Amino acid sequence: MNRQQALVKLHLIVCATTIAIIRSKKPLKLIISEAKYELLYNAVGSRYLMQDFLMRKQNKIDLQVKSGKTAVITGGTRGIGLEVIKFLLKCDINVIIGCRNVQQGESLLSKSRDEGIKTGNIEVYQLDISVLESVKKFAAEVKKKHSEVDYLINNAGIMFGPYVESRDGFESQFSTNYLGHFLLTHLLLPELKKAGTDKSQARVVNVSSCAHVVGKIHFEDINFRKQYIPAEAYAQSKLAQILFSNYFNDLMIKESEHVQSHAVHPGVVNTDLFNDTNLKTVAPWLPSLLFKTPEQGAYPVIYACLCPDLEGKGGTYIHNCATISPSDRALDAELQEKLFNFTKNLLEIEKFSATL
Repeated sequence: MNRQQALVKLHLIVCATTIAIIRSKKPLKLIISEAKYELLYNAVGSRYLMQDFLMRKQNKIDLQVKSGKTAVITGGTRGIGLEVIKFLLKCDINVIIGCRNVQQGESLLSKSRDEGIKTGNIEVYQLDISVLESVKKFAAEVKKKHSEVDYLINNAGIMFGPYVESRDGFESQFSTNYLGHFLLTHLLLPELKKAGTDKSQARVVNVSSCAHVVGKIHFEDINFRKQYIPAEAYAQSKLAQILFSNYFNDLMIKESEHVQSHAVHPGVVNTDLFNDTNLKTVAPWLPSLLFKTPEQGAYPVIYACLCPDLEGKGGTYIHNCATISPSDRALDAELQEKLFNFTKNLLEIEKFSATL
């Protein structure tokens, strides 16, 4: 893919999204704001598409047997999460899946066996990550049967769509992509601490996105009730994930705990997340032509979980199985702390690292 080809593809994306916006018949002010974010997304997305192409040979990992280890993953019945689970099973890891459709999750083990994966095991429990009470019940089920959790993969997520508030009154993307995972990490922290050792730290992996680059945290209107732009809300939730991931890692270091965290951009991946986007509406053929497959998107997540070279090197942002720098805003220590305390107050958590 040369520079000219990349520019042609960028123009195709811009034209597709522009047509979709014009067709929407929304107020002019909102159209202009949405168009701004579409252009920002197109610019960032094109840049990361190019990186996916240039770093494609680097986007791989040698799987290692990790018998006796336990991984918790949210979502996982489709897309990137499904491929992550297959890789974990190949490593002989016990995988605990939290998902809405328990029956669909339970069918994954037999399907994996049919595909020739004979190692590992799967447990499935009900979880709606956007509902705080559901998160608490899921964590209680995990804690009841497992005293140690080696890997927590905060994978479940939604992207764009109409304005919806969760049962607890939070904007759905913020609640699903960030708040629920913040709470789950808090609730499973004792098990993560117990699993970690000085030679093999427990790991928390937050599946984020390059969209964080255009994100801001709107403390004054965290739910976007004044004006909702799906792309803006999504970017906020993804930036929040990385801010939390970095702060959490520093907190574990200060407390001398053997737990590290990583944020991962899996790449621009052709998954169901794009189903409600302008791009998929106007040019449904484009993602399959340009984007990564879910399997390719799963590699950086597994890399963050298992790569021995990352031992003791948490607080990193992973892309194509390499450590790169996130946005300057994601590295802002004051913003990290402000969001962390803000979130604790929202969730009424007095001491995040307290033994539960």
